[in-house]
Amino acid sequence: MRKKWSSLLTLVIMVALVMAGCGGQSGSGGQSSGEGGKSGKTELLFWSPFSGADGPFMKQIVDRYNASQDQYSVKFVIQPNGEYYKQLDVALSAAKDRPDLVIMHLDQIPTYQNKGQLQAIDEIAANAGLSKSDYVEAAIDYATIEGKWYGIPLDIHPLVMYYNKDLFEKAGIASPPTTREEFENATQQLTDQGAGVYGYVVPTLWPQQFIFPTLVWQNGGELWNGSDVAYNSPEAVEMVEWLRSLIDMGVSPANVQQDGENTLFLQGKNAIQFNGPWMKSQFDEAGLNYGVAPVPQIGKAKQAVYGGSHNFAVPRDVTDENVLAGIGDFLKYVASNSLDWAESGQALAAKPMLESEEFKALPQSAIAESFSYVQFAPDVLNWPTISEPIWGELNNALLGKKPAQQAMDDAVAKSRQAIK
Repeated sequence: MRKKWSSLLTLVIMVALVMAGCGGQSGSGGQSSGEGGKSGKTELLFWSPFSGADGPFMKQIVDRYNASQDQYSVKFVIQPNGEYYKQLDVALSAAKDRPDLVIMHLDQIPTYQNKGQLQAIDEIAANAGLSKSDYVEAAIDYATIEGKWYGIPLDIHPLVMYYNKDLFEKAGIASPPTTREEFENATQQLTDQGAGVYGYVVPTLWPQQFIFPTLVWQNGGELWNGSDVAYNSPEAVEMVEWLRSLIDMGVSPANVQQDGENTLFLQGKNAIQFNGPWMKSQFDEAGLNYGVAPVPQIGKAKQAVYGGSHNFAVPRDVTDENVLAGIGDFLKYVASNSLDWAESGQALAAKPMLESEEFKALPQSAIAESFSYVQFAPDVLNWPTISEPIWGELNNALLGKKPAQQAMDDAVAKSRQAIK
């Protein structure tokens, strides 16, 4: 009996010791608690959709920030790009594992602000010594809703023109085109169908999401007229017909499949490609001798270019003062230490970086030339869903399955159904 009691007493003591050990670790730091465990640092959970080649560049910035000071620790988590907003919606609706700081595409900010899932960052920025004047105006204006500021821009990524320098030199073209006439002349000179080389390969799918709006705005049209979708206007239809004319003229092959224009560019068989700044690392790895320039003014009305922007945003439920201070400190650091992000091909939105000699020395500094006339997606709630029908119908027009006017009329009809 004494043996049994002795064993039981030993067991009770062991359980008590284990429980004491667990209790001693409580509050040692969750991802959003503002506490940092044994290191004493406040930990911040930072989400991004940079699951492509750009992810390592942001990780370098985070790692350097963490090494630069001993008060805060940013935990950088990359979510799959295609699932990012679904994952974010789940996280924002649950208290557990909610990020403290997120990357958000600029055109998503109005929707998430309207849902009450973002907090204004005016106070966070002011406490960190940041102001709106530190950034490119176009992105700031878009992210300011009812007088409050909801997104600090990391970059602006407008459509740009890439061109094969070797093919240009062979064709005797000294500089990239800047007008429709120069573009049409250059693409005809650059085309050698016998060698399978084309002046400009017209994509029928992505990245038309950047190309089509650019051309519509350049031609004096709109995607949204203030109360309704407007991409079946004469100005828009004319640009669809112009794209199709390049195929009919033979400067582009017909029936280009997804990424076909990029495959040919990488093979040295497509002289000009319109795409985004994110393509840089791919072209560098391929060893292409390429140049970067603003998209020519193809439309008849004005110079314009469609752009996107990655922004830092803060979920509404982040309230810990230490965490909020840490977010401000990190954003202050990024504003002056984001050259790594520029190395990924992006044009930075912070003026101290744009004006630095290091950034000006990069080829993509030419991208910043278009910031004065960059335009973003219409400031309409759920715009990605509303505008989705454009791309399938544009594909029909470019493949010759429908006349341009019919395709755009059909896109408008489907978009109106989506609005309802």
